Amino acid sequence: MRLNIKLLHFFMALGFGMLTSVSSAQQLDPALQELISKGVEKSQTINIKKIEADQARIDQRLAKSVFLPKVTLTGSYTRLDDDITFDDDTQNLLISTQKLLIKEAIGIPFNAPLPEGVPLQPVPALQEKDIFKTAVDVDWVLFSGLEASNAIKASEHKAESLTYLGLAEKDKVALKIIEAYDKLALVYASEHVLKTTEEYLEEQSFYVKKAIENGLATPISRKKVELAQQQLEGKKLEFSQNKTLLIELLHQLTGEDKAKLAMLEPKLEDFGAVTSAEQVKRNEIKALEEAEKATFYKAKMEKSNFIPKVAMKGHYEFIEDDLSLLDPKWYVGLGVQWNIFDGNQSRLKAEKTSLESLKYQEQMQEAEEMIALSIVQAELNYESTLQNTKIIEKEIELAEETYDMTNKQYRNDLATINDVLDTLTDLEKAKFKMQESLFNQRRAVTALLHAKGILNY
Repeated sequence: MRLNIKLLHFFMALGFGMLTSVSSAQQLDPALQELISKGVEKSQTINIKKIEADQARIDQRLAKSVFLPKVTLTGSYTRLDDDITFDDDTQNLLISTQKLLIKEAIGIPFNAPLPEGVPLQPVPALQEKDIFKTAVDVDWVLFSGLEASNAIKASEHKAESLTYLGLAEKDKVALKIIEAYDKLALVYASEHVLKTTEEYLEEQSFYVKKAIENGLATPISRKKVELAQQQLEGKKLEFSQNKTLLIELLHQLTGEDKAKLAMLEPKLEDFGAVTSAEQVKRNEIKALEEAEKATFYKAKMEKSNFIPKVAMKGHYEFIEDDLSLLDPKWYVGLGVQWNIFDGNQSRLKAEKTSLESLKYQEQMQEAEEMIALSIVQAELNYESTLQNTKIIEKEIELAEETYDMTNKQYRNDLATINDVLDTLTDLEKAKFKMQESLFNQRRAVTALLHAKGILNY
C-alpha cells in the first residue's frame, strides 16, 4: 500500500498560505459590513482624528470671534489713607478766587474786605478716600490687519486635512477587518479538506490492518499511516488555533462579542470581472493638500503682523459720585496699532511655515508616485490571480474526470479502494486550491480598489 506523500506537502503549503489577505469591499456580505461599521466606530485612531478635527473647527470659531465686541463689567472698592486734595497754595488761590467772585456778585470792590458771615464753599478733594466704582468696558477689533482672516482660513483647511486623515484611517481599519474575515473564511474552507483527509486516513488505516492480517503488508505501513494521522492532528490543532486567533483579532478590531463571531460562516466568493474604473484622489493626498493650504494661510497670517490694526474702546461709569474731578463718566476711543519692527520674528516664522508648506508638497509628490506604483502592482497581481484561477479550474476539471473514471474502474474491479480515495483527495485538494485562489483574487481586487481610491464599504 502506498501513502500520498503529497498530502504532507499540501498541509505545509496550507499553513504558509494563510499569512496575508484582503478582500474587495465592493461585494461584501451584510455580516462583514456590520463588522466594518463597528470597527470604524470603535477605532481609537479614527476617534482621535475626529477630536483633532473638532479642535481645529473650534480654532476657526475662535479666530472669527476676534471681530466680536468684548463687553466687560467691573466693580471695585478702594479705600485710600486720606483724601487726595490740592496743595495749600492752590487751595488758598481757589478760596481767594471764590471771594473775588462773591465780591463782584454783591458789588463790593475787589480790594475791600469780604463781609463776615458770607459762607465760603470748601475746596473739594480731587479724590475722596472711599472709592466705589462699577463700569462697563467695550473692546471691539474693527480691523485685524488680515491676521484673523488668514487664521480662519488656516484653521478651516487644517480641519479638512484632519477629516481626510480620519477617512484614510477608516480605509485602514476596513482593510484589517476584511483581511481577518477572509482569513477566517479560508480556515473554514481548510476544515472541510481536513475532514475529508481524516476520512481518507481512516480508510487507509482499515485497509492496512486487513492487509497485515492477510500478510499483504508490514507493520511499517501501519506506522506510516499513524504518523500521517498524528501530523493531521497537528494541522487540525494549528487551524483551530488560527480560528481562535482570528476571532480574537476581530473582537479587538470591532468590539463584537466572541460568541457571535464564532457563529459567523464567512465564505470566499468570486467577485467576477473588475471594471476599469477611473482613479480618484486618495484621502491621503487630499489631507496633504489641505495641510499645505493651511500652512500657506498660516504664513500669510504671520506676515500680516506688520499691517496696522484698528480697534475701538468704550467705557461707561455707572456710579458718578465716587469719580475724581479728573475721571470722565464715559468715553469712546479709536486706536491704531502698527508693528513697525519686531526683531524679524514674524518674518522668520513666516519663512519657517513656508518651508513646512514645501515639505507637504514633497510628501504629496512622493505619495502620488507610490500610489501610481501600487496601482500597477495591484493590476499585475490581479491578472496573475485570474490566470491562476483558470489553471485551477482545469485542475478541478481533470480531478473530477479522474475521480469519475477511477470510481467506475473500482466498480468493475479494475482499481482498488485506495485508488478511489486518492483521486477523491486530489479532487478535494484542487477545490481548496480554488478557495486559496479566490482568497488571493479578493486580495488583489481590494488592493487595486484601494490604490485607486474607490474602495467602498
